[in-house]
Amino acid sequence: MRERSSVGVVCTLLVLAMALLTGCQMLSSSGSGEDTAGERPTAGAGTSSTRASGYGEVFLAVDECSSFGTTSFTEVPCTSERAAARVVARFDGPVRRGPLCPATTDFVLHISAQKSSSGGKSAVPQGYACMRNLEPPHPGDPGGGGGPRTIVGDCVYGSGSGQVRETACDGSGERKPQYKVVKAVAKRTRCPAATALYVRLEGNAPVGCARPV
Repeated sequence: MRERSSVGVVCTLLVLAMALLTGCQMLSSSGSGEDTAGERPTAGAGTSSTRASGYGEVFLAVDECSSFGTTSFTEVPCTSERAAARVVARFDGPVRRGPLCPATTDFVLHISAQKSSSGGKSAVPQGYACMRNLEPPHPGDPGGGGGPRTIVGDCVYGSGSGQVRETACDGSGERKPQYKVVKAVAKRTRCPAATALYVRLEGNAPVGCARPV
């Protein structure tokens, strides 16, 4: 089997990936009119360039697979017994400026730029790969307790200092769930009347309507 090492490539752990892409959700009872993350409803609130290729042509292109490591990883054929996760989307540039990973991404690999041996254009540009585990568990699934994005079906708990963090809805995580995101909307006024918490999401519907569980 052919393998390529990840010299200069850092595998960011799930917790770091979550922090980079979604950050902590903020709790507030300030009554601000803005769609702030984790803000509780107040009186009067309304009720209403991915690239694909075969193995080896592009480092960790879409549908290619990687092994797992604590600080590094290697690209391996998806048929290899070492294959652990598959690339579901691949983008150049830093995460904060790039497109969102698919909603059910399990974790993100941050890829450092690697220079070519000739010293010219980078052999591997800076970028990131959105990864999906080949086998369960899938923390990026709704209610899975992880993943780089908070989505409908996910659960959160109060982590102190006015913040909430994601946890598994089935209670298997270190912390029990307190709220569940039941709907994603464009504005807070479109959340159901039973909404107890607004959670900041990403995308075209950036407000998560959460209820107690």
